[in-house]
Amino acid sequence: MTMKRKMSLLLCGVMALGCLCGCGGDTQTGNDAQTNADAGTEAAAGNDAAGDAGASGEVTEVKIWHDGDESIMQTIADCANEQLAAESVHVTFEKKTGLTDQLQLYGTDEANGPDMYLYAHDSLGTFAEMGILAPITDVIGDEVLGEMLPMTVEAGNYKDTQYLMPVYYETLLFMYNKELWEGEVPETTEDLYEYMVAHTDADAGTYAVVNQHSTAYNVAPFINGFGGYIIDKDANPGLNTPETIEAITYNQKFAALQADGDYNTVTALFNEGKAAAIIGGPWLVSGIREAGIDLGIKSLSDFTLPNGNALAPYSGVQSIGVLKYAAENKKDAVAKVLTAIASPEVGIALANQSNCAPANDKAYADENVAANEMIMAMKVTAETAQPMPNIPQMSVMWGPAESLLAAVNKSGANVEESAEQYQNEALTAIADMQ
Repeated sequence: MTMKRKMSLLLCGVMALGCLCGCGGDTQTGNDAQTNADAGTEAAAGNDAAGDAGASGEVTEVKIWHDGDESIMQTIADCANEQLAAESVHVTFEKKTGLTDQLQLYGTDEANGPDMYLYAHDSLGTFAEMGILAPITDVIGDEVLGEMLPMTVEAGNYKDTQYLMPVYYETLLFMYNKELWEGEVPETTEDLYEYMVAHTDADAGTYAVVNQHSTAYNVAPFINGFGGYIIDKDANPGLNTPETIEAITYNQKFAALQADGDYNTVTALFNEGKAAAIIGGPWLVSGIREAGIDLGIKSLSDFTLPNGNALAPYSGVQSIGVLKYAAENKKDAVAKVLTAIASPEVGIALANQSNCAPANDKAYADENVAANEMIMAMKVTAETAQPMPNIPQMSVMWGPAESLLAAVNKSGANVEESAEQYQNEALTAIADMQ
């Protein structure tokens, strides 16, 4: 997974304006919340565990490794431990930079490894092939997963085995400056293109819509919407399929009106008021707010392609996996922790405190969650979004896919010829993994 995708999955909390104690209580300032996060989830959790032990005897500790935002993990820990207070079970989160490498080293080490991990779902195939994970269904029942949005559950399935329980997710969105956008946002991509033609003046450096048009993650909404794919579940690359070629060809005319297309360029254009809209995700919101932009948000699923399908972006799902030895030796405690984290209460807290879109469908009934424009747009998008492929071979597909897009959009190369060239490069890269 490239840095662009990884960054998008780790920055769900950057736009939080404040945090609450536990699952609901007195409001803290952002600085106070950050101070608590900096103090470490482990220290706070340790104090809670001591209190629990004093009240009810021995407490079973369940450790979860993560590589994410500390304040988000604190929210999950606070809410889960509140529910677990009477269960003699306590969960702590421990941050591990380079989590993949850490799990490769300690995934079978009961003494030094974690009981579970929380990480982006697209790493699943790597861990499953290592043989360190237990199916999540060995620990929790269908009633828990049944409350989750189907797309988020799908993300944790590998080779017809459910290994992960989803917690929260994110997708790309259509984000626009309400002061610059004229009229209603279109409902079709063709009408959007016409708007771009009428409102783009490249010579003056102003644009209607900007996008990372040669980044595979950002073009995936077109590719998936046309029925193409970068790679399928059986590890077959699809850069030269007719559907993928059609999507890339269609995207060309949009790319021609979207500036250079790299992350820094398109972000600066939007934040400086030189672009009326941008295709991006929650990780952009902090900078947008700092720029004083009155932000509007629309789901990409609300745009219809000429073939009648909706745009279908990738989604990244932060999920929990269970190590085999924990499933075998701490099954009851692990099940209680997973059930607590899966609850609507945790989802509501994540939405209200860190603007994360919860996996639990019931969380959206909360009036504050339902009023959050960005989160509700991501829920709409979850209807057509596709989880990023979780097979190990996806890690070598970003390079060929983005080389193809750059050749077509930046150098004017022939789409069909370039597709064949980079399809062969992808096949070679996959073969080299064996």
